[in-house]
Amino acid sequence: AGKTTLVKMLTGIIAPTSGEISVLGYYPNKLENAFKKQYAVVMGQKSGLFFELTPADTFRLFKELYEIPDEEYKRNVDYFTNLFEVSEFLNVQVRTLSLGERMKMELIVALLHNPKVLFLDEPTIGLDAVAQRQIRSFLREVNRDKGTTILLTSHYMEDVRSLCPRSVVINHGQKIYDGPTDKLFEAYQTHKKITVVFDSETNFVVPDGAEAIEINTHKAILMVPRENSGKVIACIMRDYSLQDISVEEEDIGKVVERIYNEGGTRP
Repeated sequence: AGKTTLVKMLTGIIAPTSGEISVLGYYPNKLENAFKKQYAVVMGQKSGLFFELTPADTFRLFKELYEIPDEEYKRNVDYFTNLFEVSEFLNVQVRTLSLGERMKMELIVALLHNPKVLFLDEPTIGLDAVAQRQIRSFLREVNRDKGTTILLTSHYMEDVRSLCPRSVVINHGQKIYDGPTDKLFEAYQTHKKITVVFDSETNFVVPDGAEAIEINTHKAILMVPRENSGKVIACIMRDYSLQDISVEEEDIGKVVERIYNEGGTRP
């Protein structure tokens, strides 16, 4: 879809075939040293760590590469390792770390020199739900405490929704939306998912205004337009004996699919 290509252009790894890119007043493909010290990039599928070394070894290497003063280096290592709660892993070989622990160390390495901009390409790919939440929490703290601008690409729309106040949607090279993330989802998250568990075997009839996703004698899952959800829930609670009922927002992946299909015209 071009997300990784975009990050590579913004960091000067590849040059755009047309037009020009400016980041912090620099042209990335000129690869100026002054620019390199202003940003960091973390790609979820490419490691900046050395697997036979410890994270502490890599930290010291990056300290020399970026000429980080001793006091600033110590302050940042302490801050980031405490924030991530990974101090106990500093002196073990990277190859022995879990994927989640490794990604935390990748982020720390990237942030040691206090970059103004952090480019993240799929930072939570392959991580379990707990590690994903920890990464998101860490990034929110860094953005708030350090003022670091974060540009994120992700297949996981929960990353986008929980981390990014602003979203840009690009479709076939054209920008179709650029604005607040919450307004984007408000416009396109048009349905709610209602899950009903019955007390006993039940012949359930789908209420008007609802669409059945799954039905059996013990359970029903419905998709309901947001404006009809209250009426449908009241109808079900009135007519059936229930063990449980839950209401969830529509799957974010479906929302994104709708955005692309409609060309981002609603907002």
